[in-house]
Amino acid sequence: MAGMFIIAGIMHFVFPKTYLRIMPRYLPRATALVYLSGLAEIILGFGLCFPATLNYAVYGIILMLAIFLLVHIHMLTSKKAAAGFPKWLLLLRIPLQFLLMYWAYTYLFI
Repeated sequence: MAGMFIIAGIMHFVFPKTYLRIMPRYLPRATALVYLSGLAEIILGFGLCFPATLNYAVYGIILMLAIFLLVHIHMLTSKKAAAGFPKWLLLLRIPLQFLLMYWAYTYLFI
């Protein structure tokens, strides 16, 4: 899980336009939010690697994934933000977020 979040976070810096495209327009300073969310993913990913920060990282990941639901819902409601992905795939991402939250939660018991 740590590697997944670290790589996903790096992608925010490598392909920021991709993430800007899916940002809801009602959120201010979209560019800053893309970079901050990427940085958060990187930091939380590394946080999973150390016993002293593991629990903080887990709770941070769960919170972050809950906030990211805004983006997934925006992608469902905006043709431009959907980026050509089929609606069934965008719908599938909603329960996937909750599965990722559960996966993070299981790290509390390691």
